[in-house]
Amino acid sequence: MSVFDELRRSQKAAPVGKRENKAAFWFLLPWLLGLLLITAGPMVASLVLSFTNYNLIQAPHFIGGANYLRMLHDPRLLNSLRVTFEYVFISVPIQLVIALAAALVLDRGMRALPFYRSVFYLPSLLGSSVAVAILWRQVFGQSGLVNQLLGKVGFHDLPGWISDPRFALGTIILLNVWTFGAPMIIFLAGLRQIPSMYYEAASIDGAGRSTRFFHITLPLLSPIIFFNILLQLIGAFQSFTQAFIVSGGTGGPSDSTMFYSLYLYQQGFAQFNMGYASSMAWLLFLIIAALTGITFLTSKYWVFYDN
Repeated sequence: MSVFDELRRSQKAAPVGKRENKAAFWFLLPWLLGLLLITAGPMVASLVLSFTNYNLIQAPHFIGGANYLRMLHDPRLLNSLRVTFEYVFISVPIQLVIALAAALVLDRGMRALPFYRSVFYLPSLLGSSVAVAILWRQVFGQSGLVNQLLGKVGFHDLPGWISDPRFALGTIILLNVWTFGAPMIIFLAGLRQIPSMYYEAASIDGAGRSTRFFHITLPLLSPIIFFNILLQLIGAFQSFTQAFIVSGGTGGPSDSTMFYSLYLYQQGFAQFNMGYASSMAWLLFLIIAALTGITFLTSKYWVFYDN
């Protein structure tokens, strides 16, 4: 084939490529419109509103950085940050450890694996629902199922777990830990991708189970652990439904379950301080972005890839 024939062939192929690009654009257009109108547009609007005094009724009034200065002296906001950080940094590690342990058990090829996988995954589908939060409130109430069972084995005068500030946050942490199914499925998929030859070679060398786990499984599973940490970290900071339903929307006794997202909701939609709520939303965005960035920066020390 001559050079001229190749040139004519490429010129004929060019319109086909343009038509494919146009088709791809039209398929992507709904997503692009959603990104602009539902995500990017409201984000820009909230950034503007964060510098205003806006009560949803009157027009916004520009007040500069007063909302951000106010956050420094808001004791309930500082308490909500403390409660949220405590919730995130306790529940997420425990949840991931249990999810990994369950994945390791299921990875052994036990009988009725699809059944157990579905049973363990089911709480992840229901854990953030209103119905399960209401059920959790009934189970851990003063006369709930937990106290009834403990009463049958000799424990009496038990507190209401969700009405006692010492235990209220713990019940919501337990609810989040219970929804370990989603990270478990991801861990299980990662375990299935580890080549068996590594374990066979280690067994020939006399390595025990713990040695194989810490020197083969964890290093090769570290990208999956990294992904699950990011996913659960971001999701935990945005937790709202559990705290809202379990505490009745009040933040619990002595604000013990006043999550940051719940306090943001109260400011924006209960007290109509939409400007202040917008500044709170941007603070949450910066906190999540900072922790995500730190996780990425530190990942080079503990995340290992095949290449």
